[in-house]
Amino acid sequence: MNEYLALKFIHLLLFVYWLGGDLGTFYGSRFVADGKLSPAARATAAKIMLGVDMAPKICMPLILPFGVQMAAMQGWLLTPGFALVAMWLVCAAWLSMVLAVHHYSGQPLGASIGRIDFWFRVVVIAGLAGVAIYALATGRVITVSWVAIKLLIFAGCVVCGLIIRVRLKPFGPAFGKLMTQGADDETNRVIAESIAGCKPLVVLIWLGLLVSAALGMHLL
Repeated sequence: MNEYLALKFIHLLLFVYWLGGDLGTFYGSRFVADGKLSPAARATAAKIMLGVDMAPKICMPLILPFGVQMAAMQGWLLTPGFALVAMWLVCAAWLSMVLAVHHYSGQPLGASIGRIDFWFRVVVIAGLAGVAIYALATGRVITVSWVAIKLLIFAGCVVCGLIIRVRLKPFGPAFGKLMTQGADDETNRVIAESIAGCKPLVVLIWLGLLVSAALGMHLL
């Protein structure tokens, strides 16, 4: 039981840092998009925003194995031990890609790893959604429905993250232009619209995390 409580404690910490980091990134984006600020001020805001955003990026691949391990220990998830080991290894690889993309940001290697990471997440989404839907439909693999629902919510959060990544594609070139050539109406518009287009998806992630936490606490 002490092992389970330790896993639960870490799982809760990951939830806190994911949600808190998202809130900080959301708030910081306002200053990045503010055309009234100087390019230097916006660059500082962007640096802080990207640094804070590493918390949810790291928490996403970590929160899954802790939650799945706890579900298996409680008998809510029926899976062989080797499958749990494989899941931990896959999530470790996922985390490694997240860190590598950050470390090699702006370099060709970082872009290449980022593309691999993108399609890796597509596979994760399909796998988790498939298992969850199968469990809800048949009652197999996962013995309690709320665990399957939590997997679906997690998969949905990953989907939102991928859409955010796509919507932010114009942001990088526009922000680079801001840093080298200064601000103009078109650059400010692209930056502001890129960030604004992501906000509804960020809110969806928050709602998903809150509902998932409530399910875990047996409030729903």
